[in-house]
Amino acid sequence: MKRTLVPTEGPKLRLVEAAEKLFAEHGFEVVSVRDITQAAGGNVAAVNYHFGSRDGLVAVVMTRYLAAVHEERLALLDAAEQRWGRKPVPLEEVVAAFVLPLISQMAQSKLPEPLFYRLMGRIFSSHNPSQPGEIRDLPNVSIDRFIHSLGRALPTLTEEDLIWRLHFVVGALTHLLTHEQAIPPRSKSPAGKPDMAATMERFLSFAVAGLRNGVKQAPAAAAAQPLDDGHRPPPQAAAAAQELDNGHEPPPPAVDELPPKRGRKRDKTSGDESPQVLFEF
Repeated sequence: MKRTLVPTEGPKLRLVEAAEKLFAEHGFEVVSVRDITQAAGGNVAAVNYHFGSRDGLVAVVMTRYLAAVHEERLALLDAAEQRWGRKPVPLEEVVAAFVLPLISQMAQSKLPEPLFYRLMGRIFSSHNPSQPGEIRDLPNVSIDRFIHSLGRALPTLTEEDLIWRLHFVVGALTHLLTHEQAIPPRSKSPAGKPDMAATMERFLSFAVAGLRNGVKQAPAAAAAQPLDDGHRPPPQAAAAAQELDNGHEPPPPAVDELPPKRGRKRDKTSGDESPQVLFEF
């Protein structure tokens, strides 16, 4: 769909960049077309001309970074699964693959760091049913893949438990991104700015602990080593894994092993929905 392609130059790009800053600062709901065109130095008709509607512009803003984040998440997860072969990818590496793309995509963004993280937080927390289908469908493949990997790392949890726990992790991550200005002073860099890289390290430990809470973890899981193909897990994941006790490695589960699927299904008569529908970010 051409209208959702991210422009590379000209007045269309200026509208996108102006919209990104305004959406990050104020949210998607309150920023008007007039606000955007005034900030971009254009006229009110420019949004409809270039994007078809305000929703078309919102779709471009969301797609610009959200698609890249999901693609990198899957690439990191693919690499981790290749390293570990038939063995489950350690929980620390699964969580790192989910979180770290935010840092790398921020480095490629032209937005100031605080605005980038705030924009991503607002995108993750946006649940507008009128969003274009390409936005609503973006998380589906990556969420299914991460639930599968989490199920192999935490095989005693049901699929419903995994979905809810990942939902809580996403909620904490969304709050952190949207309210990065509230990071405690002790976590700020010498320049007085939030040190998001260090903060994300803290978040990784927090997320791993939350996902693993109540699970009897065999010490052997930490002693497992990836296939000797010259690759190593991300340093963040490796450092976290080293904190676990060493032990003997149990036989690896089958590749297609999944936790029992006990998640609630949608009841067409009552309107009850499975937790899976929570993932619209």
